[in-house]
Amino acid sequence: MTPADAAPSERRLHPWSWLFVLLQQLRQFIIPIVAAFFFGGDRNELWPLIGVGVLTLTSVLQYLTYRYTVGRDGLSIRSGWLHRQRREIPYARIHNVSVNQTVLHRMFGVAELRLDSAGGEKPEATMRVLRMDDALALERLIRHRGATVEATADGEAPAANVLLAMSPGEVMRLGFISNRGLLVLLGGYAASVQFAPRLAENLFESWAKSMFGWAESHHFGVQEYAIAGATLVLALLAFMRLLSLVLALLQYYGFVLSEDGPRLTVERGLLARSRNSASKRRLQAWTLQEGVLHRLFKRRSLQVDTAGGQTREGQTPRALRELAPIATPAQCDALIEHLLPEAGWPSLEWQRLHPKSAIRIFLANAWFPTLVVIALCWRFGWIGLIALAWPAWTWFVARHHAQRAGYAVNAEIVAVRTGWWSRQWRFAEIDKLQALRIATGPLDRRWGMATLWLDTAGAGAMTGPLRIAHLPEAEARALCDRLARMVAARKLRW
Repeated sequence: MTPADAAPSERRLHPWSWLFVLLQQLRQFIIPIVAAFFFGGDRNELWPLIGVGVLTLTSVLQYLTYRYTVGRDGLSIRSGWLHRQRREIPYARIHNVSVNQTVLHRMFGVAELRLDSAGGEKPEATMRVLRMDDALALERLIRHRGATVEATADGEAPAANVLLAMSPGEVMRLGFISNRGLLVLLGGYAASVQFAPRLAENLFESWAKSMFGWAESHHFGVQEYAIAGATLVLALLAFMRLLSLVLALLQYYGFVLSEDGPRLTVERGLLARSRNSASKRRLQAWTLQEGVLHRLFKRRSLQVDTAGGQTREGQTPRALRELAPIATPAQCDALIEHLLPEAGWPSLEWQRLHPKSAIRIFLANAWFPTLVVIALCWRFGWIGLIALAWPAWTWFVARHHAQRAGYAVNAEIVAVRTGWWSRQWRFAEIDKLQALRIATGPLDRRWGMATLWLDTAGAGAMTGPLRIAHLPEAEARALCDRLARMVAARKLRW
């Protein structure tokens, strides 16, 4: 008898659930506890133990008072001891399902299940923790909105259609292309500044003194110093790439994008495993990216903005976001054609921007190089004119940006193409558009330009809404009116 057919009965979480809740709370309160121990006035050694005891008691009470019921149409969750609450979550309102496993979760054979709706920055429910098979069974039940899932001969659910599977070689390419190593180093430096402001500075000073002292004892000349500096830079770049490779393996090893009816599921991770699921109709906007290293390896990346996937700054994204962290252009195009069969992606007719868009892009990016040239000329005289190469490069880049940029509109999607050094395509289905607006600045009005903004439900903080910049004003207003009529005549597909 399946959960959908059985009479609803209350269930508890895994017996070790309180331990994982305790560890989660310790992560939040460990700094105050340590600070109270080392910097407290009375230096009472019992205070940290009392704090841990209170957190342990709270975790056990949370486990004992947490109940959930799997019904035919939704989940019912009851929690709380003094302040009690009950939540009714219909399956149809659950848009994103995440099953996450850390290394500790895998050791205990459990997983954390998070359920998200279209609105709100917090999950509708976080079930910490369930047995892995119970979490997967509940995920399947939610994915099929409470319908019975036919089992195969071995008792497992039917296998989903695999759309993309990344081999270890592809994961290594992703690590080499990405700059995650640099981000980790910057994050580590920022953390050291918060907790030990002079730690990084002291380490650098100590290292520099020892290195220069050793170099002076060997009587190195200018050439040796130059070689040593170049070697140091190369070693730092190699270390960052190695760190990026390790992070890519940890995060994306075993990456599989699969399709099961109306939902897409991404599973990935080497030590910690995550499994994110979302309905295909929740995909709001698409981003296809191609950097310099991407072109060197003949690869691209495909990301999506999902309704309900917004998170606060600093939080880990819960919603499905990356359909193809790295793939060949043919694989990316095949994914787009499969998931948007009526969009006509390969046959889009791209339109150019305003003839003076290159000048507009240059002026928007040339003010800082110009200030640098003026400052260098004031400080060093005519030698500072060498810095004019920077504004010249800015103009070169602006021209190529303007030549490549464009937009395309058909009966199904609106797309924007930007970039030259690093290229990007952003597009969305017209049925997913929610608002349109036209913006013009002082220079835009002088040259007859305008920017058209297209808002969707899933525009995240990193990607933002779609934007067609530097259009002829009359063309922008005509396009806005055309899209407004199309949006008004169609039903919003949420």
